[in-house]
This record gives sequence, C-alpha cells and structure tokens, in this order.
Amino acid sequence: MTIFNNSPAVPFVHRLRLPAWTALTLSSPSLLAGLFLILLILGAATLAPSLAGPDPLDIVAMPFLWPGQDAANPLGTDMMGRDILAGILFGARVSLQIGLLAGVLASLVGLLVGAVSGYFGGWIDDVLMRFTEVFQTMPALLFTIVLVVVLQPTIGSIVLGLAVTSWPQVARLVRADTLRLRQSDFVLAGIGLGMRDFSIIARHILPNVLPSAVVMISILAGNAILTEAVLAFLGLGDPNAVSWGSMIGSGREALRTAWYMTAIPGAAVFITVIGLNLLGNGLNDCLNPRNRRRP
Repeated sequence: MTIFNNSPAVPFVHRLRLPAWTALTLSSPSLLAGLFLILLILGAATLAPSLAGPDPLDIVAMPFLWPGQDAANPLGTDMMGRDILAGILFGARVSLQIGLLAGVLASLVGLLVGAVSGYFGGWIDDVLMRFTEVFQTMPALLFTIVLVVVLQPTIGSIVLGLAVTSWPQVARLVRADTLRLRQSDFVLAGIGLGMRDFSIIARHILPNVLPSAVVMISILAGNAILTEAVLAFLGLGDPNAVSWGSMIGSGREALRTAWYMTAIPGAAVFITVIGLNLLGNGLNDCLNPRNRRRP
C-alpha cells in the first residue's frame, strides 16, 4: 500500500494517509500553538500546590523582593511578602475557571436562542432578536459591574455577569447559520416526513451549528478573563480568591517603585488570551466544513 505521495506540491501532512481531522490539526499552527499554551497554563495551575505551596496568601519572605533577587521566590514578592509565583499559579485556576465557565454558559444560551430564532422565524424571530438587541445595546462592562455589585462579588456572580453580556454574539452567529440550514434538503426532508420542529432542531440544526459555538467558547473565555481582570482591578473581584486581576489591582499602589507586581500577572493574562485566540482560530480551521473537505 502506498503511504507517501512524492509530489512536492502536496504538503507533508496531506501526503500521509491520515484521517482528515489529524491532518488538519497537524497543518494548523494556530491550533498547535494555542493548545500548547493552554495546556502549559493548565498544567501549571494543576501543579500549583506542589510548585508553590498550599496557600498563595502566606507571607513567605521580605516584601518588595524583585524577580531573581531570591532563589526561593524567583518572581519576587509583593508589598506584604507574598510569593508572586504562587499568586500566578493559583490565580491561573481562578482566571481559567471564570473564563471557561462564562464562555460555556454564554455559548449555550446563544446556541439555543439563535437556533430557535433562525428556525421558526416570524414573530418568534422578531421577539428573540429584539431581546438580543437590548443586551447588545447595553454597555457590557457597566452592566457587568452593576450585576456583580448587586449580587456581591463572588466567582458565581462574576461568571453570570460575564455570560449575560456575551451570549448575544453567539446568538446572532448561530441564527445566521440556522437561516441557511433551514432551507437545506435534509431539513426540508425532515419536515416532509412529519418530524417535530424541536426534533429537527435537536437532530439536524444544532449539530451543524455547534462548531460555531465551540469556536466562540475560546474567544469569549479570553474576553471574560480580560473583563475579570478589569473587575478585580476595580476592587470587584472575589475577595476570597486570588486571581491575576486582583494581583494587578493590588500592585497598582506600588506601580512606580515595583512595577513587576503588575507586569507579571499582566503578562500571564496576555499569554492566556493569546493562547485562547489561537486555539479559537485553529478550531475554526478544523471545524469549518470547507476545510474538512480539503484533500
């Protein structure tokens, strides 16, 4: 059996007799880079107790130790003598948890609203789209701040606030895909066979629009991490949890004399958001039906 095609015009990953998904994954630098960054951050968050001790709030050394000044605290300490490395590792848990939960919740709500709106059309579409526009016209950050203040700053209220302001993006995207799919042959065949509307949505519409929602999860998660950092910087983070945003907020008091307290968690936020965006771009390449048909 021939495994390789010696034609130089065919990329290496396509010369191998690999499944289409595997070939696309290997040929997507964005997906590989995003997976590497996110898995690296997840691994560091998982191993946080082993790498940095059980509690990031413990005072372990003198305050204002700069990175590299003490081998026991390679990233230095803050104004209270807490290890910044421990804060980064444990903060990854909180920031990723908030980002992923907000992204998943917003995508689920947007997926259902968009699919129902696009499939039924008519007055149902009008009502759902006007409802969606109400949330789109609100200043997202301001609405999140008000919601978090009313519900008290906790991880749950932050996730809810971020999801409530993010789902309209997914709803509009899914609605556009559903409008196209509603006229497809397999949907018309299901209608002709007498299938119930919600059965058609569950069996034929949702599986075909799901890739768009999956891609949006990574994008919304990155936006949620950035917004959580802003909330924590404003003092609206969960006071019982250490996040990168809370570290940035506490470091602003010493920004001129110890800028590393803000720069290090800021770099962690930047790298994570870049990784999630690369992952989203790579998933879009692999889940796009036109890409899956490539030889």
